[in-house]
Amino acid sequence: MLIRRAALEDGKTILLHDRWISKETLRAKILDGQVYAAFNGDQFIGWLRYSLFWDNTPFMNMLRILESYRGNGIGKALVEHWERDMRQLGYQLVLTSTAQTETAQHFYEKLGYKAVGGFTLASEPFEIIFAKAIVAF
Repeated sequence: MLIRRAALEDGKTILLHDRWISKETLRAKILDGQVYAAFNGDQFIGWLRYSLFWDNTPFMNMLRILESYRGNGIGKALVEHWERDMRQLGYQLVLTSTAQTETAQHFYEKLGYKAVGGFTLASEPFEIIFAKAIVAF
């Protein structure tokens, strides 16, 4: 498996699966280095994208593994790769979130993330915010 920062040419493939982001925003995020892509040989198998919450804390906005590749440790590898990069950039804390109705909350807990709060938007399930210290304090 190969994990690397996404290139512009990866954007077309990501957009086939990511309905939550516009083409223009994805392009900007790729150029800013805020998207990672995972490959099995030449086969695209998943991605992770992030932004900076409050302009100073990495927040994982999207982690997605293509259905046929799930359950093989790819998501864990992508998250750990991203955490290493964030640590190397000097960050001490990373954040993410997931809906209370999604099983992803258990995935993040297994990776050491702790629920630190949440919110509810109109007619949406409760969104749980998770945090993880990535360096020893």
